[in-house]
Amino acid sequence: MNILLVNWLDIDNPRAGGAEIHLFEVFARLAARGHRVRLLCSGWEGCIRETTVRGVQVRRVSTRNGFALHARGAFRRWVAEEPPEVVVENINKMPLFLSGLTRAPFLVLVNHLFGEVSFDEAGPVVGGALWLLERPIPWAYRRAGFEVVSDSTKADLIARGVPGERIRVVLSGVDTATLHPDSQVPRATPPRFLYLGRLKRYKGVETAIRALALARRSRPELALDIAGGGDDRDRLERVAAELGQGDSIRFHGPVSEAEKLRLMRTSTANLFPSRKEGWGMTNVEAAACGTPSIAADSPGLRDSVRQGETGYLVPLGDPAALAERMLLLANDPALVERLGTAARRFAETLNWEHAAELTEQHLVSLLPSRQT
Repeated sequence: MNILLVNWLDIDNPRAGGAEIHLFEVFARLAARGHRVRLLCSGWEGCIRETTVRGVQVRRVSTRNGFALHARGAFRRWVAEEPPEVVVENINKMPLFLSGLTRAPFLVLVNHLFGEVSFDEAGPVVGGALWLLERPIPWAYRRAGFEVVSDSTKADLIARGVPGERIRVVLSGVDTATLHPDSQVPRATPPRFLYLGRLKRYKGVETAIRALALARRSRPELALDIAGGGDDRDRLERVAAELGQGDSIRFHGPVSEAEKLRLMRTSTANLFPSRKEGWGMTNVEAAACGTPSIAADSPGLRDSVRQGETGYLVPLGDPAALAERMLLLANDPALVERLGTAARRFAETLNWEHAAELTEQHLVSLLPSRQT
């Protein structure tokens, strides 16, 4: 197949995140299977505009902020140069409504849609614009197939009006060969908890900070590592200082893969109090390392954490409930290990090769010769 992908970023972009990891883990494998895979995405200052990344031909146009204005024209040009057999648009930031620009079979990838979360994150003007742009998705992509990473996202699309029979759930994989427990790397003493991800308002990191402050009333030695960058960092540091938690919280900023692995292995639990995710990749990465998670009972996260088996789900935005579970684990190392062992078993069921195979089958099913 000649596959043309469209996503806002590629995996080498300095701002790449979970969506880009997922995209390249799947489609680099399809390229390795002999398919022609091209990606149209945004660039950044000093980037190489045309290159090959992990077997995927990448064409970068404009910048992250200007991509919405230039993507449709660039898409038309690349389609004219080399017509694809199938087009895949990853709705990551906002829909580009490319389905109407081509007659080729079309697949929409969705990790999650923002919905009302966009107002909290981007304010009434930008957030309102994003909310409005998501409304016509069922109509604008009415001839497309949909592929999502969780039952939560499928339910969201169905509620918006996308027929359920047009949506396939393909779970993300996790690199269990690289991410694995190490008996030579003990848990931190005293207990430390971890948040790893972007520092955005909707991620709920403030809830983790407030939960730590509550938990430290009983266990003053508890600590929290916050790893990752984002535009909410300054505010979060102020919240930590106002709560008197400056010495118990370490803001690492972006970390290397080696440091990420160390933090996941040594933490008592991974914390993910986000309002909405597609899946919650950090939960399963921690699970691969034998570390349980405590996450908000919110879309996506309730798919990647098995309540009472691989960790715990707590009410969204409830620092007291989160603190209660943090103390439970801090006070019971044997429970941490039991949950961590089960979490590792769960992670071992998630395989990128399987995800790539299912996506390949989905794409083939959209080709005219395979339709009945």
